[in-house]
Amino acid sequence: MRVIGLKVKVLESKGPVLEFMIEGTDPAFANSLRRIMIAEVPTMAIQWADIHDNNSALFDEVLSHRLGMIPLKFDPRKFNFSEDCKCKGKGCPLCEVAFVLDVKGPALVTSGDLKASNKAVAPTDPRIPITELLEGQAVKLEAVARLGTGMQHAKHQAANASYQYYPQITFKGARDEALKALKAAPEGSYGVEGHEIVIKDLSKTDMFKGLLDGVHGVEMKPDETRLVFKVESISGLEPAYIVAKAAEILGERAAEFRKVLQRI
Repeated sequence: MRVIGLKVKVLESKGPVLEFMIEGTDPAFANSLRRIMIAEVPTMAIQWADIHDNNSALFDEVLSHRLGMIPLKFDPRKFNFSEDCKCKGKGCPLCEVAFVLDVKGPALVTSGDLKASNKAVAPTDPRIPITELLEGQAVKLEAVARLGTGMQHAKHQAANASYQYYPQITFKGARDEALKALKAAPEGSYGVEGHEIVIKDLSKTDMFKGLLDGVHGVEMKPDETRLVFKVESISGLEPAYIVAKAAEILGERAAEFRKVLQRI
């Protein structure tokens, strides 16, 4: 793993998606960061449900599973893991949030029908369907949400994260030929800086490769000194927070490993 003179540049930040480039490292570091974003950044999700009434088309188990998969927005600074809380796992406002769902048909039951004991905690989208009730059907339950990680259950996965080498396109005495070949590319998807074509929309990398394939004097190859990350939050956490928290966790792991080595 190599981390020397690390540089980070944000390429795009839009809603739940963050795209950034890292210079001065290698895939070993990048993959460690990616795995922590996916599996070790804590998120909040419903852990269990006490179902008092359910004569909908869904079995209790299916209903509980749907509740658990609803992403929740929350302030990570205000909650602890239940096992680390002062209540010692018994459950308190510092480590869990209670939800109540009480709906009678006919109605489409959605995530917006969940009423939380803490108003600062809520589903990321109130339109997520849970079940549909016909006349005479009803759902009444209580549920509890706690912190967890993707290593424990997929419902706690914070984000989808991936990375790739930055695609570098250079041309030697073939500027006109290269620009002519790129006329078919969408406007604003690339730029020219010196003797390098800069791809601004990395999702179209394969398209650029196809357009430039066979153009004499143009070379497209991965730049192994620059890694481009794409992080999409699928939880109630901002993507920038997920990246920062993953880096913090990785730093703590490195410090812990250093202490172990010092005792050898």
